[in-house]
Amino acid sequence: MTDTYVVTTLGGITLPAITKDPDAVLDYTFDWAAWLTDISDTLASHTVEVPAGITLDSSSISGTKVIAWISGGTAGTSYQITCRIVTTGGRTDDRSVFITIAER
Repeated sequence: MTDTYVVTTLGGITLPAITKDPDAVLDYTFDWAAWLTDISDTLASHTVEVPAGITLDSSSISGTKVIAWISGGTAGTSYQITCRIVTTGGRTDDRSVFITIAER
């Protein structure tokens, strides 16, 4: 089971966070459905940005979602993962989540 978007505090700021084992290779989904519906737009392209120390194995668009496969990380470390999308209407937006690495 994967924890999804647990609210955590890092340096006094509340952030969406997911806990991941350093040996796990898991898919994480950025769901843009509600936002895209509100603006009547669709996904055209995406990038997923990860910092050094954690690995983006692959990413893809599936309808209104971006799915990122992520592995690695060092126990006790939090990593900011950012999904940037461009829509067919020319909009660009980012969503970020923090993945905290912990032995499970």
